[in-house]
Amino acid sequence: MTEYKPELALQKINDAEAFLHTGKTPPIRVIGTEAIRSEFDETTLQQAINARLAPGVKQVVLNPDAHVGFGAPIGCVMVSPTHIYPGPVGVDIKCSMSLLQFDLETGAIQDRKVRRALINAVCDRTPTGYGKYERKAPKSRQIDRALGFKAATEGASREVCEQFGIPLEWTTRCEDAFHLGHNGTASALAERLTFLFEKAASPRKSVASSFPEKMKQLGSYGGGNHFGECEIVHIADNEQARETAKHFGLRDGHVAFLSHCGSRGFGNMLATGQFKILQQRFNDWGIPFPGGDKELVYAPLGNPEADDYLDDMALGGNFATVNHLLINMLVYEAFQEVFPGVKANFVYYISHNIARLEPLDGKMTWVHRKGATRAFPANHPSLAGTPFEKVGHPILLPGNPRDGSVVMVAEKDAIKTCYSVNHGAGRQMSRTKANKELDQSRINEEFDADDILTNCRNYPKDEAPAAYKNFREVLKSVEGAGLARTVARLEARFVIKDGDKADD
Repeated sequence: MTEYKPELALQKINDAEAFLHTGKTPPIRVIGTEAIRSEFDETTLQQAINARLAPGVKQVVLNPDAHVGFGAPIGCVMVSPTHIYPGPVGVDIKCSMSLLQFDLETGAIQDRKVRRALINAVCDRTPTGYGKYERKAPKSRQIDRALGFKAATEGASREVCEQFGIPLEWTTRCEDAFHLGHNGTASALAERLTFLFEKAASPRKSVASSFPEKMKQLGSYGGGNHFGECEIVHIADNEQARETAKHFGLRDGHVAFLSHCGSRGFGNMLATGQFKILQQRFNDWGIPFPGGDKELVYAPLGNPEADDYLDDMALGGNFATVNHLLINMLVYEAFQEVFPGVKANFVYYISHNIARLEPLDGKMTWVHRKGATRAFPANHPSLAGTPFEKVGHPILLPGNPRDGSVVMVAEKDAIKTCYSVNHGAGRQMSRTKANKELDQSRINEEFDADDILTNCRNYPKDEAPAAYKNFREVLKSVEGAGLARTVARLEARFVIKDGDKADD
């Protein structure tokens, strides 16, 4: 992969920023304190350089949560007005965060039995796991082919929301409630998905024909780093934060629910299929992979290959959007089962694995965010007409159950990172290393000491807080660079993960 083999050098700008220099490319802006920058491995930096040297790429930003990914680092931003890249979007198209705020005060969930009842009620409605390990949820929604097709091609349209029982006003609090095809129409997506269904049904297809089957995963978390987490909201102790929190609909000392998931197996099939197609095209055309990395394939905009990818990304994006909104509706239903009459408002839904056409430097250009979160401040033109026009939209950043998560809002200086921040803490240990080196009993004891319940008999070692970077240092990087400020901290009270049900 390291075809260019440049000298890697980080030049400090200030306590929270540096430039990654090479002899062949303009400097790459790196966000991170010295402690964070010292943890970047050479492969992560090399991937950033490969991305910057790739055709059509005008900017690359490395966030403090950055680590090795497919083609480009997870935790990076890549800008191109002329080319589209599947790698800097990833295999989980539109993996996202969402937050639901309840009118329950902290004391309502202090009792462990109450929290266990909530865990059971949520798990009865939202399956976890993936593939053959995915557990059935007796109160989940049954998705037929027609409804799944409509969700993937229309996103959170009025009709889709009505059929799922999703409040239509929630769609006004989405980064994107729906995505259109390469030509700006939903019909392009319907044509593309019909083609994929027909292709999947072909006896020549080497992979199992499972697009319709994957659609049944709507309303589920999946596995890996995806989760649902019950939180206590702690609004920052300053007037600016209190005013912003009020605008967001956050309530200090009250219960909220944070969700992290994406487009599930449906999006994964779309993404991995695109990788294979474009890799074959490169071989057919005799084009070298950027940096020698076959995961850094691309398609020039306007080409049929680019159109197909944009359609597939939109299909995955629509699926992820409806998946999140449905999960939040099911979580709301679960809380109502335990607390009859409880009320909730939807705070926001925002992605961190997507390419979006956005205004930048006076031009519309494709901003690829791979494990990176959009960060539009107050009065950004793209927020005109939204509920967040005057304050900036909520930024939902998960840390870990032990150290908490945060809600932030962008500052004007976010322009220097293409209006982007990190998507969370970022891994500091591979899953293999975490499973090998971390102690299960110590992880369980830590959760018990912090009075954090889970649905897992054993919390996954590769998802333990110790497997991730120091979240406080990550936040220090973001705030120190002037990209965003903290509005509220979220304190975990229980976590839904992919794992065996626990006995309490």
